[in-house]
Amino acid sequence: MRFLPGLICLLPLLSPLAHAELIDDVNDRGELRIAIEANTPPFNFKKDDKLEGFEVELGQMLANELDVRADFVVTDTNDLLTGVESGKYDIAINHITQTSALKERFDFSEPYIQTNAQLIAQKEEPRSILLVQSLTEEKPKANANVNLAIPFQKGNPAFHASLEGALQRIKADGRLQKLEEKWFGAESGVAAKP
Repeated sequence: MRFLPGLICLLPLLSPLAHAELIDDVNDRGELRIAIEANTPPFNFKKDDKLEGFEVELGQMLANELDVRADFVVTDTNDLLTGVESGKYDIAINHITQTSALKERFDFSEPYIQTNAQLIAQKEEPRSILLVQSLTEEKPKANANVNLAIPFQKGNPAFHASLEGALQRIKADGRLQKLEEKWFGAESGVAAKP
């Protein structure tokens, strides 16, 4: 039992080694690092060297709701999810749907929009099919609807709650619906998730 006092004295020294919550890192930096590919209009793309698209504006809104700056990082399929997993990026907003394999690696926001898998597959270039690959091991079935969500590192419940709160406020006041109408139109087959 004489080791107990020594062990109690060591606990405060060990606490900085504990995993920091992602929301604390985001707040300390004052920015939300958002990974995108920027090659799939109208979701996200570059126009005259400026990032545009539905997911770019959604990322900006989420950062504003979290009271931080949005830091968009354009990357490729190979780095997108591994970068989120390693902590290089905080989130990826790149028309990603949850699969059982991805749920083992990441936590996800609630879906932010529902769309047709074929609609996205048709718009993407052959070398950039992250969504289609993430749906199933096969090609998606015709007219399959998918819910798009935002992946982030597992084990960050405070960040998850903050992200969900931000997303719910954007949905509740109609901003997500307006964003959907702006980028996809009323008859697009894309619908913001309630």
